[in-house]
Parts: sequence; structure tokens; C-alpha cells
Amino acid sequence: MDKLIFTAVSGAERTLRAQQVRANNLANADTPGFRANIELASVQSLGGYGYDSVHQSRSEADTISTRTGTVRETGRPLDVALAGNGYLAVEWDGGEAYTRSGAIAIDANGALSVAGRPLLGEGGAIVLPPHTAVDIANDGTISVMPEGGTVTQVVDRLRLVSAEGAELTKNEAGLIVTRGGEPLAADQNINVRSRVLEGSNVSAVEEMVAVMALNRSFEMQMKMFKASDSMNESGNRLLGA
Repeated sequence: MDKLIFTAVSGAERTLRAQQVRANNLANADTPGFRANIELASVQSLGGYGYDSVHQSRSEADTISTRTGTVRETGRPLDVALAGNGYLAVEWDGGEAYTRSGAIAIDANGALSVAGRPLLGEGGAIVLPPHTAVDIANDGTISVMPEGGTVTQVVDRLRLVSAEGAELTKNEAGLIVTRGGEPLAADQNINVRSRVLEGSNVSAVEEMVAVMALNRSFEMQMKMFKASDSMNESGNRLLGA
């Protein structure tokens, strides 16, 4: 009976964790560039005398879905979308993190950022000089028309990286990072589309179906827990008799 209790409690805990992940995905179904989290769990042996055959589930760091979201036209020069498994690099905690959100902002000093994080180029954080027009080419090169000028000027090039979903997870700010914390190498082959934005890659239908399946799984775990408790009570009565 004790083994059954361990199994039920472990399964219920894993199910609750998975429900939280799915709920967060649903909450970000309309967030531009959001990548859906995929909950991961592994098997862990309980160990100890008499429990060698007992195994529990153990939550692992979530990975992310690399499915492409819907791309829509915006007409804004600083809006970009990346092809394939490409990511923009932004400053984070003395290093860098990555995002698919292509809504690039510019402040009064010409500094570019994404969601408040400085956007990185090949030369570090990107700062544009005074200009009257800006353009981002397919290879990520940023050009501006200087004030009073007649010829466009190349300022920098976006730092673009690529990675498979299994290599990545998210940090506490929701930014994408590598599992080991090391920076990704630049990828010169990523194609950039300007004046468009990629939406979230969350499928609301898939997430709702998954939530319903998890609810049924949780109910099953609770029934197992109650069955184990009932079996313990019956055993105690037999021993008392």
C-alpha cells in the first residue's frame, strides 16, 4: 500500500506541474514571438531498504516548442520575424539571452531594445545615430539614412543565433537560454523579414485538449490515493481483530 501511495502522490505532483505549464502557454497565446513550453519529466528511483522497486516522476527543466507562429504584416521598419530556428540576442544579467519577439523599440538616444532588454548586434548593444529612415535587410544588416544625408549608411548587423528546441529552456524572465548557460554561436544564414511580426506558436486547441487529459490523469491519481487509504484501513482492522 505504501508503494501505491508514493506512486499516486508522485503522479499527482507531476500532473499539477504540467497543468501550470499548459496554463502559462494559454495565457501567452496572443504574445508576439512567444514559444510554448513543453513540460519534461523523468523517472527517479526512490531507493532505500524495501523501496528498491518504487519509482517516482521527477520534473526537469522545460524545453520549448520550435514551431513557427503566424506572421502578420505591420509595415513598421523595426518589426522583424526570423526564419527557421533563429533567435535575436539581447543583453541579460551580464551576458545574453534570446527571443523570437521581433518588436524592436528605439529610445530617444537611438538605442534599440526588445521588451526593455538592449538588442545586440555584432558590435554589442545597437545604438543608431540620428537618422530619418531605417531599414533591416534580409541578412540582419541595419542601415540608416543620416539626417541631412543622401546615402544610406550601414550601422551594425543583428546578432542572430540558431538552436534546436532540446538545447534550450527559459530563464526567470521568460527569455530563452541554453541549458548549460553558454552563449550560442552566431549564425550568418538566418533569414530576416522586416515590417512583419511573428505571433505566438501556442495552439489554444492543443493546450485545452492537453489540460483536459491532465485533469483526468489527476483524478485517476486521487482515486489511487483513496484506494490505498482504504486498503490501509482494511488492513488495520484485520490486524486489530
